[in-house]
Amino acid sequence: MPNILLVGNGAREHAMAEALSRSSLHPRLFSFMKANNPGIASLSTQIMPGSYSDLKAITGFAMENKVEFAVIGPEDPLGNGVVDALAACGIPAVGPNKSLARLETSKSFTRNLVGKYNIPGNPQFKVFAAIDGIKAFLNELDGIVLKPDGLTGGKGVLVQGDHFATKEEALKLCGQILKESASVIVEEKFDGEEFSLQCLCDGKTVVETPLVQDHKRRFDGDRGPNTGGMGSYSMPDHSMPFVKPSDIEEGLEITRQVAAALLKETGSPYKGVMYGGFIATKNGAKLLEYNARFGDPEAMNILPLLQTDFVEICRHIIAGTLDQLKIEFAPKATVCKYVVPKGYGLPADHPDAASSRAKIEIGDVGKARLYYSSVDQKEDGLYLSSSRAIGIVGIADTLDAARLIAEEGVKAVKGPVAYREDIGTDALIQKRIDHMKTIRTL
Repeated sequence: MPNILLVGNGAREHAMAEALSRSSLHPRLFSFMKANNPGIASLSTQIMPGSYSDLKAITGFAMENKVEFAVIGPEDPLGNGVVDALAACGIPAVGPNKSLARLETSKSFTRNLVGKYNIPGNPQFKVFAAIDGIKAFLNELDGIVLKPDGLTGGKGVLVQGDHFATKEEALKLCGQILKESASVIVEEKFDGEEFSLQCLCDGKTVVETPLVQDHKRRFDGDRGPNTGGMGSYSMPDHSMPFVKPSDIEEGLEITRQVAAALLKETGSPYKGVMYGGFIATKNGAKLLEYNARFGDPEAMNILPLLQTDFVEICRHIIAGTLDQLKIEFAPKATVCKYVVPKGYGLPADHPDAASSRAKIEIGDVGKARLYYSSVDQKEDGLYLSSSRAIGIVGIADTLDAARLIAEEGVKAVKGPVAYREDIGTDALIQKRIDHMKTIRTL
């Protein structure tokens, strides 16, 4: 019965806690959380509240409970160097050290790394620490994407056509970004369809997991502001209906080359999750960005399908022996829908903004799986915060059956909440298939 430290408090970590708990080794979970997640707490032997920047508290909690290894869920503790702090105490972790976590915490580091080692997939891009030269580079691009250099919770990317229209507006936005961020990355905009390829990595071996498509926009029909992710789906064949097998292979090969480049660049093997955000284009798979951990919501699509013991996977990642383990996922479809406060993603003066402090009640979610995210468990019940509240997941042999299970589960959550009805629908997926057919014939 190994003792395992889990760091994190979201729905992603709830799914990770569940996957660890399913192990035949019957591990004892010790969970360090910045807010009390009732789902994680119910699966844990002991929980400790605290800040992800308090490395002393995290390492103290780990040593006191004699943990064999740690599993790090969110990006914040990785960026704070929690893996380095644990390693200094002799505790290995599934998650990259601070230097390797730059894969996510510094977008310029990743773009420059991919360029330096001649790895395919990069757009045309330049990194600017000042406004000088930006206008000239903007004029070289047909379509523009702007990214602050740092962690933005999945909400910092600005895309021409979605967030701004003209090059003049882009220049103005660059000026605003540079007031808050040390640098801004200006990139060409790709035309295509996005997919999430989350890979397990032990430093040399890279193992893919089922493809997932996330939906960032707040409202049905991909409208409204970007969010942390309103939901996601995966298919029974672990592919996507709009990608070619060659797109997946290209994404996987890019990730393999990036893992090798990270080892050369830093001298440290990358042990953890390399989650590539890719876009299928008429010229194959292109790299949008990397995250140094599982996606949220995408973890909730793949971890419930995992048939290989997750504790054993973690041990092999740490030992650098992933090539000796066969990792399998059930051939099922999944649909994840996030229940959010009605005011989520809306301005603070919006009439629905007060929903972020409201009490909610959860009835019978039927066959759906429920994963708690940003909720506050108080003595008199469950309360919303200003962020995403609960991930509801349907799993079935077909996508439509999975969607109906998720839909039934979502309706069991009572209170001032909202969700996207269109995730996993035939109409939304057909739109993506038609888009790819069009751009591939141009």
